[in-house]
Amino acid sequence: MKHSIFLLLLTFSAYHQAQTTLQPEELLERAIAFHDPQNNWPQFNEELRIVMSSPNAADRDSRVRINLPADLFSVEATRSGNTSYYQMDRGKCSLAYNGQALDSTSAKEKGMSCERALLYKNYYTYLYGLPMKLRDPGANINHPVEKRSFKGKEYLVLKVTYDPSVGSDIWFFYLNPETYAMEIYQFFKRDDSGELLPNSGEYILLEGLSEVNGIQMPKVRSWYYNKNDALLGTDTLVSN
Repeated sequence: MKHSIFLLLLTFSAYHQAQTTLQPEELLERAIAFHDPQNNWPQFNEELRIVMSSPNAADRDSRVRINLPADLFSVEATRSGNTSYYQMDRGKCSLAYNGQALDSTSAKEKGMSCERALLYKNYYTYLYGLPMKLRDPGANINHPVEKRSFKGKEYLVLKVTYDPSVGSDIWFFYLNPETYAMEIYQFFKRDDSGELLPNSGEYILLEGLSEVNGIQMPKVRSWYYNKNDALLGTDTLVSN
């Protein structure tokens, strides 16, 4: 019995040694202070050129327009000589392929849709709006800050879950303990009971910084599967 109690106390102690006294809200604010020191994100209005490279596929060269004050988003992506265009303007969708506007029927033939336009808007706005997007309603950061090692380097880790209406994945943001810069994202799926599925999801390694409208954005994002470290692809922010 005494031996069991000792092991329990030892486990409890080891767990708390991995914690920090830094509160998650404070860590998030420090990360935002690094990436967006002038609070420019709410008025963000820029075009980003992003080149995506994938194994066994041609590069995709995208021009992404994010205009938050006007609630306008567009992405024009070229791959293998063909260009697709998606726009969401205050909730109104428009689509084009190789410069020709598409109706719902012709869009379906090209594998394009307004649902995909909204997906792209949420995807690019979320990723290039981090860590500021973690202030959004539905993002829950009320989890203890942890110290973790990833590929031999120590990080402060912010765990984020979401309200069911926003998303179901569990995200972890690995921050440099000295500068509070984001260096890794990682997300996992959940099972039917809400528990984390360890062999699901992906991790994203961030390399370099590019300043866009006073915001320090990751220049290169490399995506890998959690289950086997296989590379999915790399997104490179080529120019502002």
